[in-house]
Amino acid sequence: MFKKRITIIFTLLTILFLVSACSNSSKETKNTTNKTSKVTLTDAKGEVVIPANPKKIIAPYLEDSLVALGVKPAAQWSIGDTVLDYLQPELKGVPKISWDLPLEQVISNNPDLIIFSSPAAIQKGQYEEYKKIAPTYVFKDEISSDWRKQLTQMGRILSKQDKAKETLANYDTKAADAKAKIQKSIGDETVALIWVMADKFYLMEHNRFSANVIYNDLGLKQPDFIKNLGDAAVQWDPIALEKLPEIKADHIFLISKKGEAGLDLLSKSSIWNGLDAVKNNHVYEMNDPTFWTINGLIASEKTIDAAEKALIK
Repeated sequence: MFKKRITIIFTLLTILFLVSACSNSSKETKNTTNKTSKVTLTDAKGEVVIPANPKKIIAPYLEDSLVALGVKPAAQWSIGDTVLDYLQPELKGVPKISWDLPLEQVISNNPDLIIFSSPAAIQKGQYEEYKKIAPTYVFKDEISSDWRKQLTQMGRILSKQDKAKETLANYDTKAADAKAKIQKSIGDETVALIWVMADKFYLMEHNRFSANVIYNDLGLKQPDFIKNLGDAAVQWDPIALEKLPEIKADHIFLISKKGEAGLDLLSKSSIWNGLDAVKNNHVYEMNDPTFWTINGLIASEKTIDAAEKALIK
């Protein structure tokens, strides 16, 4: 009987020990979860604490990086009725928010994270007011201006570092494949990008917007005229119609919305119609400027797709 009692007591003690261990394990798991529910990062304003997995994000003009990481924002950048057209399939149903982020509009969208592309993007010095609404992260200029760095940092902000790495690797593969196909098609023939806005013409330097994709990722040849322009300046001045023959490009991407006055000027211009690219039917009209005139992974992918379609015969 004594041995039997000892066995029962030992069994009960074992059960109590296991229950206690499970309870402590549960507490440790809960504490770990609590510790990781916030992330501390350094932004343009200093140290900032943000949610580890934010659900309702407002990040005006940074939607490309959000969508690339599989995140739909709570509201999307707009100027009046103008939005980023190329992202609308992914942003269908997402309400618009004005580019300058009026406080009342931000409050009405009830975000748990606000992200600005740079300190200059914060209007009227209202940084402290935004912080009262939700944790606010402000990109450093040198990070947000480079879409690869921007996407990598967005991965850290959203706790999606692995997704960011995977997406960048897929892009590099896509660019390398397109580069080989296009160069096989046109060889060393030169390419120029001209953005038509109203009645003005803007020639893209090698590192402005989608020209970065064309000249650097795809390795297409710049005309000497564009090489001599150097890096893109902050002030982007239009080029005169009379200067277009000096570009001497074999292929021209003409980027504009339909109906711009400049398109009509070109169609009636003997200068334009005398260009070799025009006479050889090597002008490609691109009627959605939104992805040609912004930096972003999805925008760059769309630029690659458009270049392939135009240049591979």
